[in-house]
Amino acid sequence: MKRYIALLRGINVSGQKKIKMADLKQTLENSGLQNVKTYIQSGNIVFDSEIIETDMLQDKIHNAILNDFAFEVPVLVKISSQLEMILTANPFADEVEENRLYFVLLKNPPVQSLVDEFNEVNFVNEDFSITNACVYLCCKNGYGNAKLNNNLVERKLKVQATTRNLKTMQRLIEMTKDS
Repeated sequence: MKRYIALLRGINVSGQKKIKMADLKQTLENSGLQNVKTYIQSGNIVFDSEIIETDMLQDKIHNAILNDFAFEVPVLVKISSQLEMILTANPFADEVEENRLYFVLLKNPPVQSLVDEFNEVNFVNEDFSITNACVYLCCKNGYGNAKLNNNLVERKLKVQATTRNLKTMQRLIEMTKDS
């Protein structure tokens, strides 16, 4: 049995794709996942499974949500060590206040030519750094005011992504260590 983190994109945002966490937990347990725990209302889940292929887990969660709630939700599944590596590699860790750091987690590595093109773009009060797994954001005026956001990253890099703040990333890693 292995512990995983699932990140859902776009639920409970502006009244769209509403899912109560208790209902989501039940749906995932009914699909065979074990020790399901959620964190806040934005689709952060820690669970155990005997399935070792993250692609299979992503499909399982996607299909369970589609069947029970009747809408599509992009799903990204990671293990704790992957999130820990992303946090450790954060190029902005020492530069700004914690509430200005965001992580756009990528489902697949972006094509290098798109990365090169994106790296030519500049945003006032916003810095970024692109890796194969994450686009690190430093939003000096806050994420809510940022032009550089999840939708832009997905559009420019042509990959599915979901964004989390530093506190959420840290909490999810902590949750994987709880018994």
